[in-house]
Amino acid sequence: MTTATDGKATSSRSTFKMGVGVSVSISARPERIWALLTNTHEFPRWNTTVQSIEGNIALGQTIQLKTTATPERTFKLRVTEFTPNSRMVWQDGAAPMFKGTRTYTLTPRSDGTTDFTMTEVFAGLMLPMIGGSLPDFRPTFERYAADLKREAEKGA
Repeated sequence: MTTATDGKATSSRSTFKMGVGVSVSISARPERIWALLTNTHEFPRWNTTVQSIEGNIALGQTIQLKTTATPERTFKLRVTEFTPNSRMVWQDGAAPMFKGTRTYTLTPRSDGTTDFTMTEVFAGLMLPMIGGSLPDFRPTFERYAADLKREAEKGA
């Protein structure tokens, strides 16, 4: 899924796959952004889409996340990829029934800015049955990217 770096989320959907993504250019180095994305203690302070997050964000670890959109549910996410200052992947669920995969990517630019991209893909045999009950994630993704940009640029 490709997105422009304007902070506007896009989405796509087919029978067994649904995706949403957002990209934004941030006036900060990848190290500053990465520090925000991996610090569970500070996450809810700057990110208005997160109610709480517990655990250690590191390769192979499981974190517990509560969002403001669904505060009654705790997502148990496994960190399946972790390349510092560059790329991170969180997964929930089990293929082939239903699986969510969130990918964070940081791309440094020569002018000192960093392109932040976050995508999430939901896929599986159950998607046709539950897809209609899933919310439009675009506003939440846009808010997440705007919160990250605002916080990262404070310390840049």
